[in-house]
Formats: sequence, C-alpha cells, structure tokens
Amino acid sequence: MTRDLDDADYRRLLKFRIGLRRFLHWSEEQAERAGLTPAQHQLLLAIRGHEGEPGPTIGDIAGYLLLRHHSAVGLIDRAEKAGLVQRHEDTGDRRVVRLRLTPLGTGTLQQLSSAHLEEIQRFTPRIQELSQGLEP
Repeated sequence: MTRDLDDADYRRLLKFRIGLRRFLHWSEEQAERAGLTPAQHQLLLAIRGHEGEPGPTIGDIAGYLLLRHHSAVGLIDRAEKAGLVQRHEDTGDRRVVRLRLTPLGTGTLQQLSSAHLEEIQRFTPRIQELSQGLEP
C-alpha cells in the first residue's frame, strides 16, 4: 500500500539521495588517494568483514559486491597482483578457494576504515534528520 507523497517528501528523498551520493563520492576519492580503485576497497572490506575464520570464497565476494563470478575473479586477480589479497585452499575442501588480506591490504583497509567511520559519525545526524518523516 502506497501513501500519497507531498512536496516535502520529495525534497527529503532528494536530500537523502544527495547525501548518500556525496558519501559514496567521498569514499571513492579516499580509496583512490590510498592507491586503490573503489572496487578494490570494497573487496578488501568484504574480505575483512566476512564472518567466519576461513575467509570468504570467491562466490561470497561476488554476492557481497553484486558481481558475476567471473567479474569477481578478475577483481581478485588484480588485487592479488597488487599485493593486497591472497588465495588459499580451504582446509576442509581443497576444491574451495578462500581469500585473506595481505599485510599491505590490511594496513590500507585499516587506514581507510578509520576515516570512513569518522565520516559516518559526522554524517549520521544528517541522515537521521533527513529520514524523519519518510517512515510509511
């Protein structure tokens, strides 16, 4: 069931989307300043943020980043060549490839993540303000 929207709803939606796009643009700039592509930054975060000790599979990464398997493989290949990630065999099933960060990948992600958490803390009050009144 949809409700009737008024002009104020559309203005809030626009401001909300602008805020999200500005954050994403800022995030992409931060990744590039750190020597990464935005996709590599997302890859590192997906590996580090994955729940479970053995590390994510390529399929997990494809799902997290909304990529097709072959696109995830290409991204991982380039990140591995850059010294950011490593592949390793799953201890329980040698057919499964798992991923982990290298020390370079870990350090780069830590630097970026600290800056992102600070930016999110600054951004959160604005998002809360903009989201008021958008509830169904």
